[in-house]
Amino acid sequence: MELLDPRIDFVFKRIFASEGNKDVLLAFLNRIFLDAGDLPLEEVVLNPYTDKDDPLDKQAIFDIWAKTVDGQLINIEMQLFNKYDIEKRTLYYWSKRYAGQLQVSGKYTELKKCVTINILNYKVLPNEHTHSVFHLREDSSGAPLTDDIEIHFLELPKLNQPVVPGEGGLVNWLLFLKGIDYSDWEVLQMNEPALKKAMETLEFLSQDSEARRKYEDRQKFLMDEASQRDGALREGFAKGVAEGRAQGELEAKREIAKKFLDMGIDPSAILKATGLTEEELKSIS
Repeated sequence: MELLDPRIDFVFKRIFASEGNKDVLLAFLNRIFLDAGDLPLEEVVLNPYTDKDDPLDKQAIFDIWAKTVDGQLINIEMQLFNKYDIEKRTLYYWSKRYAGQLQVSGKYTELKKCVTINILNYKVLPNEHTHSVFHLREDSSGAPLTDDIEIHFLELPKLNQPVVPGEGGLVNWLLFLKGIDYSDWEVLQMNEPALKKAMETLEFLSQDSEARRKYEDRQKFLMDEASQRDGALREGFAKGVAEGRAQGELEAKREIAKKFLDMGIDPSAILKATGLTEEELKSIS
């Protein structure tokens, strides 16, 4: 049986936000927070997966929104392809969730902490840490301004270690998401018993014809979107190179014309020799 890729956001949400899989999400979140030195959560409320999340609908919500019992908001997003500007996008969507808590006539003291967790299938940060965590701190002392902002980056390509029997922790969840060989699943389950349910969900989805159809639709949609974006970038780069080359040629002509002018050569001869227009030559003199 060919397993679906758990990194496709459609599948990721089915595994971690399906009705009845809240315990899977809680276990995964607690491994993330424990790895960052935070206290584990006791319970989470989440937006479950629904059939309204059409794989071809750009407005469908494929990230996971959760809330702790004390009101903290958690947003988990799986990114298979690099959409670029992830740092600014993260801050933008974090700010929308943070500000969205405040109702008309609400008090700032009612704002709760917002945590964003980005799981990336590409490298973005200039370090070798698989798990990077950001807070708002004072530069010199490291003193926190507020604990309300917390951003995690989990970069799967930076994870190069194999499965180690008896080693629990976040690494097992990331190896599962990265698509480690099926033969190593038993060891992962022994290391992290909560992974068993996530694996069973993935196996079920992989055998379900309707889920596989939606998966393939979503996979094609994401790959087409990435291809279009990369094509636009290549086109823009080529255009920039051409414009830069043209600009460079113009500057070279202007430099030659200036030297000719300094030598007292007739302007009409300079125009003929350089190919500049009268307006361009006048702008030099």
